[in-house]
Amino acid sequence: METSKTHIYFVPGLAASPEIFEFLQFSDEFKLHFLEWLLPLSDTESIEAYAKRMSQLVTEENPVLVGVSFGGIMVQEMSKFLQPKKVIIISSIKNRNELSKSLKFIQKLKIYELFPSKIIENIELFSIFAFGNTSKTRLKLYKKYFSVRDRKYLNWSIYNVLHWQQTKPLENILHIHGTDDAIFSYKYIQNCIPVEKGTHIMVINKAKTISKIITDSLKMLK
Repeated sequence: METSKTHIYFVPGLAASPEIFEFLQFSDEFKLHFLEWLLPLSDTESIEAYAKRMSQLVTEENPVLVGVSFGGIMVQEMSKFLQPKKVIIISSIKNRNELSKSLKFIQKLKIYELFPSKIIENIELFSIFAFGNTSKTRLKLYKKYFSVRDRKYLNWSIYNVLHWQQTKPLENILHIHGTDDAIFSYKYIQNCIPVEKGTHIMVINKAKTISKIITDSLKMLK
């Protein structure tokens, strides 16, 4: 009799494609599903309404939800419409209290409105703004993995990262976070599994470590 597989649904980070997960490795006991971002119905669509639409892409019962960065926020919102076996977030936050002081400052003064979408659509400028790195190697990575450039989606996503209203972490959540994350600073993160020298894009360059952490955590559920 064939053992039923554990279904894992992956949601990438802001502006990212599912290709950011290509280096993760799992055994055949897991069935992997990779979700792509939907376009918001309007600038004012709530994150709850959007997450409900995203959750309709999940066709298996009791899945594992894995999200990176803004995708981590999204899988937490999606879990409110599903009954996941586990929610796993990478390079993300569990509630708005884990936002850094600088991000809260940007949100409070609405500084994000000073950055027109055209800047964010330009991958070279976006990489400087988001990661502070302009090397040719990094730019190649950004062009490959950060391919969602729709202006409506970008504006909507940035607004909802900064205005997320979650105040307490969900139960049954596993948080994997890099100690060198430049977006969601590690010093503001509580109750996570740290990855030494892990950056905000460690799902790409520390995929082996992350794969093991996820696999080990899911084996404990059996």
